Amino acid sequence: MAWFSKSSAPSSRTPDIQIQVADREPNNFYLSSNNTGPPAGTSNIDTFHSKNHVSASLFDVGIFKDTLAPSLGLHSGLAIAAWAAARYTGRVEAKDWLWPSGQVANAWWSAVGRKIYSGLTLSQALHRLSWHERLILTGVTLWGGRLFYRISTRSIKRGKDDPRYDDVKKEENFWTTSLFTTFIPEAFFQMLISLPFTAPFRHEGAVLSGYHPIMQMFAVGMFSAGFALETLADYQLDQFKAEGGTGILKEGVWSIVRHPNYLGDAFVHLSFIVLLYGSDMLAPVELLGPLANYLYLRYYGGDKQKEKIQTRRYSASYPDKLQELEKFRGEKNAFWPQAKEFGNKWLLIVLGAGGLGIVLEEGLRTLH
Repeated sequence: MAWFSKSSAPSSRTPDIQIQVADREPNNFYLSSNNTGPPAGTSNIDTFHSKNHVSASLFDVGIFKDTLAPSLGLHSGLAIAAWAAARYTGRVEAKDWLWPSGQVANAWWSAVGRKIYSGLTLSQALHRLSWHERLILTGVTLWGGRLFYRISTRSIKRGKDDPRYDDVKKEENFWTTSLFTTFIPEAFFQMLISLPFTAPFRHEGAVLSGYHPIMQMFAVGMFSAGFALETLADYQLDQFKAEGGTGILKEGVWSIVRHPNYLGDAFVHLSFIVLLYGSDMLAPVELLGPLANYLYLRYYGGDKQKEKIQTRRYSASYPDKLQELEKFRGEKNAFWPQAKEFGNKWLLIVLGAGGLGIVLEEGLRTLH
């Protein structure tokens, strides 16, 4: 556990909110060497010495050059490769394998790979990350690793394309147009969603400063609860199917909302922003990450798309299941829990998992 060295954690100070330009030299992420606020005689918006003189604009144009363009190039290149593999195999789900793995790869390249490319060893690159940078990188790796494992194992076990894509493949000229209507748009979403775990390692821009240990704890709890929620949702759904369950799953965490896995995913991505803010590392542009993830989950490729496909399939072949789905819609919200769900034991279990995450992180920080 030497990787999680507490020596790089900022010292506690009175929380405040300032806007300063970060000195993001390879060896130094934080605003100054002592984290005690701006030097005497400087204003709240100040430019610190770095190799590249940067603007104090909240949305510095440099973000397009150092983060957005490289990320879009990476995700677009991977999307083209996934499209080629999907077309060759006839399985659109190749893009689903890419969703978590591409974002994790981008995070690791931004945080570690670029340092190794510049001449550092892996060990040196890792040890130059602060505690909070390591938390960000660990969090996205846990999220992406779990999701990739689930997607890949289901795909291999199924042995054919996800049924969700059967109808779209029947559309005229689907494979000719899908690169620009499906694969590249998802690459654009991935570029935005990955901002909280790429921009902190790449962008020399303005950050909101002020160390907030309580916000850090809240972020760890949010991540832990969200991670537990999506993990439980997938596990319980798999068990339901393995036991021969029919109809709509309404038990366990599926009694909280209709799509608890998407809700958990949203909390995981929101936690990165809260952690960045609490750790003196948040640039305003990074707020686009959880916003883009939420919009994707709600309106592009998440619960709206899933229920649209369910309605079409059930109306054609399973009228009883369609009736059950419509009843379920009247009983539970799709994404956000109703007020009455705060007495749901499964919601309390998920919140308890968030508390355990806080205790674990605090323990690791104390021990190291």
